Amino acid sequence: MPGGIRQEIVVKQAEQILVGIVPTSATQRQRLDLAYDTLSEIVMLDDRAKRNRVRITEEVIASGSSITEIFGVGPILAAMIIGYTGDVNRFPTAGHYAAYNGTAPVEFSSSGRTVHRPSRRGNRTLNHALHIVAVTQIRHAHSDGRAYYDRKLAEGKTPREARRALKRQISDRVFKQLRLDAGNKKAREDNQGTTLTSSAAGKPLAPGTSDQVTPGPNTNPKPGRPPLSRAYFHAPQQPRRRPS
Repeated sequence: MPGGIRQEIVVKQAEQILVGIVPTSATQRQRLDLAYDTLSEIVMLDDRAKRNRVRITEEVIASGSSITEIFGVGPILAAMIIGYTGDVNRFPTAGHYAAYNGTAPVEFSSSGRTVHRPSRRGNRTLNHALHIVAVTQIRHAHSDGRAYYDRKLAEGKTPREARRALKRQISDRVFKQLRLDAGNKKAREDNQGTTLTSSAAGKPLAPGTSDQVTPGPNTNPKPGRPPLSRAYFHAPQQPRRRPS
């Protein structure tokens, strides 16, 4: 098409454009075929993205995470935050977590003057996820994040400085929710283990048996080797010959 089309390709619009093109040369036919191939790849990627979004949403719900209660955190951002954070208990404080995700400012001193600059360290993907949450809260006037942002502007902060301060607040809130989720998960696992132990302890034993496990032959003497068959232990052992 002369001048091309819009940067974002919409499948239905692209199909209408391609249907109306009649190639008049071999070169145009090749270009049309390549355009159809590109469009089919876009359709395939769109379908895959939709399936992945459904799977991610189901996994986030199944994890029982509460960070989706934070305004602006959807299933995709929640999956990014949970995945790139890992075990939240490895961060002793919210400050350590902020340093990891790059929302904690870095202090610089020069000529007796101390300034704080944004950190370029830390996990940039996790920092990007928190940035998206901050921008989403700022765009909605009824959110708590927008109220905090407006207070920082009233204090004389620039819009960029106010947004950075909001990102740090969001980082602290995410850290708090992740620690709470980790504690609830541990409590559920401990409760489940106690229930299983109590059930095993209350189960009556058969006459002539005990609750001690009877040791058997070690059929897997070396780690990584598959277990040997029963016929191996009953097979007659051949005498070893000395090398000549």
